[in-house]
Amino acid sequence: MKTGEARRTALGLAFTSPWIVGFAAFTLFPVCASVYYSFCDYDVLSRPVWVGLLNYQDMVTDRVFWQSVSNTLVFNLMALPIGLVSALALALLLNEPVRLRGVFRAVYYLPSLVPAVAGAMVWLWILNSRLGLLNQALEALGVSSPPQWLTDPAWTKPSLALVSLWGCGNTVVIYLAALQGVPRSLLEAAMIDGASPWKRLVHVTLPAISPVIYFNLLIGIIGGLQVFSAAFVMMGGAGPERSVLFYAIYIYQNAFEYRHMGYASAMAWMLCLLIMALTWVASRLARGFVHYPSE
Repeated sequence: MKTGEARRTALGLAFTSPWIVGFAAFTLFPVCASVYYSFCDYDVLSRPVWVGLLNYQDMVTDRVFWQSVSNTLVFNLMALPIGLVSALALALLLNEPVRLRGVFRAVYYLPSLVPAVAGAMVWLWILNSRLGLLNQALEALGVSSPPQWLTDPAWTKPSLALVSLWGCGNTVVIYLAALQGVPRSLLEAAMIDGASPWKRLVHVTLPAISPVIYFNLLIGIIGGLQVFSAAFVMMGGAGPERSVLFYAIYIYQNAFEYRHMGYASAMAWMLCLLIMALTWVASRLARGFVHYPSE
């Protein structure tokens, strides 16, 4: 290597060294350590003891583990479709040329800027069974027995799915950006052929933005399997009858409350494998529905 190239390489490494050191210390080392700890009996306060596959075998007989898996999957089956459809509907409305469109866009995006803990505290009062605004509104509309959102196991997961809709501003923005790229020539051709707004949406707009729908689906799967903040703040992590004991919360409890760091590390890697499997399945199923523009 020539002297000039070596000097430029050394200078570039010097500028990127803070990031390299930070990545190695706070990402690469913890990931590698968690792989090792997942095969150990480790309580943080003492040296890890190698136990092989025992942590992974314990998951098979851990009823609470399977309940956390079930809670997480059921929550995602509710929250993910509703979130994707609601965000798309809002994006279509906010894409219309109406007065004060920028104001409406800002209003719908603002909730996504609120910190997760602060938003959860707000919804904790809104969904309060006796004094909450939502139940008071339902009683004003004539509902004599409104749902016990945070105390009834049948309503805890739907209530958190409702909370998740409040922060869909990021997804709306992504949809809005995709809608700007829908070819106007196709929409105008469909209008000339007499296609109704619904047919233009189904046969022109949705295929044109299908890669973005696919992207939001994958992000929704990954984020939904790691749901934590709202359930932890609003219901203490488990809720009535452990109805909102989600997978990420159970990892947290094992790692920092029970000090079963080895078991928690094994659970974290199983979550990684689950996310990879579900994203692969989603990718396979979406092959016939995602249309990329030809160059």
